[in-house]
Amino acid sequence: MTTPKNDNDNSNEIRPELAELRTRLHATTDLARPEAVAKRRKTGQRTARENIADLVDEGSFVEYGALALAAQRQRHSIDELVKRSPADGIVCGVGTVNRALVGEERARTMVLAYDYTVFAGTQGGMGHKKLDRMLALAADWRVPIVLFAEGGGGRPNDTDMPLVAGLDTTSFLAFAALSGVAPRVGIASGRCFAGNAALLGCADVIIATEDSNIGMGGPAMVEGGGLGTFAPEEIGPIDVQTKNGVVDVRVRDEVEAVAVAKKYLGYFQGPSPAWTSPDQSTLRDALPERRRRAYKIRPIIETLADTGSVLELRRDFGRSLVTALVRLEGRPVGLIANDPFHLGGALDADAADKAARFFQLCDAFSLPIVSLCDTPGFMVGPQAEKTALVRHVSRMFIAAGSLSVPFFTVVLRKGYGLGAQAMAGGHFHAPFFNVAWPTGEFGPMNLEGAVRLAMRRELESVADPAEREQFFQAMVAEAYRRGKAINMASLLEIDAVIDPAETRAWLVRGLKSAPSRAHAEKRRIVDAW
Repeated sequence: MTTPKNDNDNSNEIRPELAELRTRLHATTDLARPEAVAKRRKTGQRTARENIADLVDEGSFVEYGALALAAQRQRHSIDELVKRSPADGIVCGVGTVNRALVGEERARTMVLAYDYTVFAGTQGGMGHKKLDRMLALAADWRVPIVLFAEGGGGRPNDTDMPLVAGLDTTSFLAFAALSGVAPRVGIASGRCFAGNAALLGCADVIIATEDSNIGMGGPAMVEGGGLGTFAPEEIGPIDVQTKNGVVDVRVRDEVEAVAVAKKYLGYFQGPSPAWTSPDQSTLRDALPERRRRAYKIRPIIETLADTGSVLELRRDFGRSLVTALVRLEGRPVGLIANDPFHLGGALDADAADKAARFFQLCDAFSLPIVSLCDTPGFMVGPQAEKTALVRHVSRMFIAAGSLSVPFFTVVLRKGYGLGAQAMAGGHFHAPFFNVAWPTGEFGPMNLEGAVRLAMRRELESVADPAEREQFFQAMVAEAYRRGKAINMASLLEIDAVIDPAETRAWLVRGLKSAPSRAHAEKRRIVDAW
């Protein structure tokens, strides 16, 4: 029996409208642009689409606005624009990241990737229109965003757009308005100037490669402003932008940048079911027996946290304070810790800014905060005050005053003065618990200084220098006895003194016991600084 021929059933023929679509879509791919790909290889970088493919789960990416072309139809033919301006230089879409670990719903992510092979990643009129469409979706559906921000800012030669200066562009405000709504990750590789840098600076975290340059104006803008002639490499290099706090995580290349972005997003996607932890007994010997000797804080953090779960932010900025995202039995947590190797763990203006902004980040996305305190207090003195210290350190109290997430403090050694109060979220009874290791020591200020201040007349009345020093040391010893952790606990100024090996158990129990307070109606923002 012969089957009748169906005019609609011919797999060897493609209807012309579908063929046209396939041709146009192929023009947006890397395969269709070998010369552009070759240029990226020369700089050791990947294409925008390669970065996206590495970030999202395989087969999950759905692209919006792929057929967009530069607004230059008055200058170029459509065929020319198809070749020169695929997607108008910004690849946008939604997909999933870490789906195998957290499931489909929690893995959903929006990706916005400027394409440097299209007019140096500049921001065109159609690109802004597409970007605004994506940002509106992100706001409506609270979708996390990863932004690849490489590019040179505004594009001056989009002749189709009826504008003079384009200062009514809404994209920057739209991206900024997502602060506290959904996590936003910014990645910089190569040149990131002007408008691209303005978007990057609004992100919650900035990940930048060794070869990156980030600046609010590129060489042309700097020269046009009469400020001199500079090569791109001289403007905002990675060493500058890590030490000044602009960059949160410094990475080798785009491969590592994407890996860190995945890890960062994971903290905001919820608990991880699988985890392991180091031997906690090593914490009993983590601090030197000599109380004035510095020690490394990062091994302590690595021991307390789930294995491999620590991601430190702004390592080279405000170096007397460590801020990191970690996991405890799979649960994401924010952690701050004084670093005795820098300023003895004292809090200067940069460290206070770093802490305050970290508080905001954790609170906006409901991450509990753990504080490992070992500080002699805030920095003091004429030089410190030149940094506007009063305003900066007060940011820690202001940020702590609006926290709704559980806060836990563990005093490892020094807990002195207002700096220790700031490390405890405002005061020693502000945390859900405030405990100390047996090495903990406390006072309203450095104990030697406190003795000299409080006992000045008594010391001055002792004529013999040797006898005066003996009297002074006896008073200091008494101050240390009174300031010991066990004595503090006996007067209920802290909640407990614990075996260091039990620290993790205390933190895990605290996380299971303390609910987050209800947020006020007002949205929590994450300050750019």
